[in-house]
Amino acid sequence: MLLLAGAMAPAATAQEGDARAGRRLAAQRCAVCHGNDGIARQPDAANLAGQTAIYVTNQLNAFRSGERKNEQMNIIAAELTDPQIADLAAWYAAIQVEVTVPARQP
Repeated sequence: MLLLAGAMAPAATAQEGDARAGRRLAAQRCAVCHGNDGIARQPDAANLAGQTAIYVTNQLNAFRSGERKNEQMNIIAAELTDPQIADLAAWYAAIQVEVTVPARQP
C-alpha cells in the first residue's frame, strides 16, 4: 500500500531540495513577512515552519502559475525556479515545531 501511495504523489514533489540553500533564499526573499524561522511577522502571512515540503511546493507553484491569488506572493513566486521552490520547501519542512494543545474545559 505504501508503494501505491508513493506512486500517486504529485509530480511537484519529485525534486528534492537543499534545506541550507532554502534557508539562505528564505532569508533574502521570505523573512520580512514569514520570519527567519518560518513564524510569520505579518498578521496576514502564513506560518511556514514545519509545513510539509509537498504543501510548500504546491502552494508556491499555485502562486507562481496564478492559480492561487495574492498580489505579493504572485510577484515573488513568479521569479522562483523549480530548484528554488524545492529548496524553500526543504527548509521550511526541516524546521521542527512544538505544539501545545490547550487543556479541555470541563
